[in-house]
Amino acid sequence: MSKTTRRQALAGLGGLLCMPAWLAAPATAQAQAGSYPSKLVRVLVGYSPGGAVDIIARAVAQPMAAGLGQTVIVENKPGGGTNIAIKTLVDSPPDGYTLMLAANALAANVSLYQPAPYNLVRDITPIAQVGRVPVVLAANAQAGIGSLKELIAKLKLQPGSINYGTPGNGSTPHLAIELFARAAGIQPMHVPYKGGSQAMNDVIAGHIQLVAVNALEVQAHVKSGKLKVLAALSAKRSPIFPDTPTIAESGFPGFEASVWYGLVGPAGVPAPVVARLHQEVQKALATPEVRERLSTAGGEVTPGTTAMFAAMLASEQQRYAKLIREARIQPD
Repeated sequence: MSKTTRRQALAGLGGLLCMPAWLAAPATAQAQAGSYPSKLVRVLVGYSPGGAVDIIARAVAQPMAAGLGQTVIVENKPGGGTNIAIKTLVDSPPDGYTLMLAANALAANVSLYQPAPYNLVRDITPIAQVGRVPVVLAANAQAGIGSLKELIAKLKLQPGSINYGTPGNGSTPHLAIELFARAAGIQPMHVPYKGGSQAMNDVIAGHIQLVAVNALEVQAHVKSGKLKVLAALSAKRSPIFPDTPTIAESGFPGFEASVWYGLVGPAGVPAPVVARLHQEVQKALATPEVRERLSTAGGEVTPGTTAMFAAMLASEQQRYAKLIREARIQPD
């Protein structure tokens, strides 16, 4: 071997030694797919314990663990609009042992935060959509707004005269109401909070007139008579508010702005591992326990192929990019 060839070989070996093992040996990862899973699997959640995403992640993790024959734990990593959890995911080895139950923020954050914290296509492996829970628009029961029709009429007459609270700038409920407001040609005043509970407290106290959150969060206050749900921003009526019309039924056919949930991994998860995980998610979604948990949260399970989930992510990214750009929405 010549000196030049020897130097090239040593340089190549040095490069491999400096690279993470999962980048240097994709063939090894592929080989490991055959024995997957051989250890604990963790599912990241970008929100605090007790919220809708956390509840659904734990509901799905239990039957997945039984199917995989390994422990599946849910690990909460709140903060940064879920970007902390997403970074943890993206930086993890693509071996199927670190996953994330993500929601709409996964598609929105690449446009909401600049520079983009990640690339949805390059950095994420879609695995399976899990379910949907509608965003609902609710009014203080004493605010004098009895229906969506009344709300639109008042805002047409006096733009900006009615305000609504959300869990924060760029949150899924905020983006949902912005989409609706543009479709309806109205201008409600947005009041961002540092979480849905704070917005809920202020609408109940009468400091703001409306609140936009997921269906589960308003259920108790609707039952107590403090809030009235004007509409569900979903394709179907919410099972916990069956008498409440959808936005489509209220004169805006085709409109939908639900909170969706899906299981994803970092880029490069071997296809056999993706297939196995997808299979276990579908089995979990077919169980009465998971269906009941989603129904209790006001939503429904949404089984489907990995390709369908990937297409939905791409569509959502485009929709949010347009809205964020045109409405000049910035994160808190």
